[in-house]
Amino acid sequence: MNYTEDQTKHIIEAYQRNPNRDTVEMLADELQKSVKSIIGKLSREGVYRREIYKTKSGELPVTKVEIVSNIADSLGLEVENLFGLEKTPKATLKTLEDAIGGLE
Repeated sequence: MNYTEDQTKHIIEAYQRNPNRDTVEMLADELQKSVKSIIGKLSREGVYRREIYKTKSGELPVTKVEIVSNIADSLGLEVENLFGLEKTPKATLKTLEDAIGGLE
């Protein structure tokens, strides 16, 4: 058995008080376990929450394909009619999406 009942209880309580990577790293140091081991234990116990990736600007990431799809929807076109547009720089696509959104 890798973790005692007391260790498991301690890990869960500490993580629930402060659910972030710093807590996981602190627990790993404290219990002389790897970060992956702590994350695995928290996952098996049903309490681990994976951090959601955000862009540098704090937004959820959106793919170029999604932006092209939004543009097509705004223009009332099928995505296939805009084939190749996804190769355009993302900033340009966002500008186009914003401009088209303002027309509606």
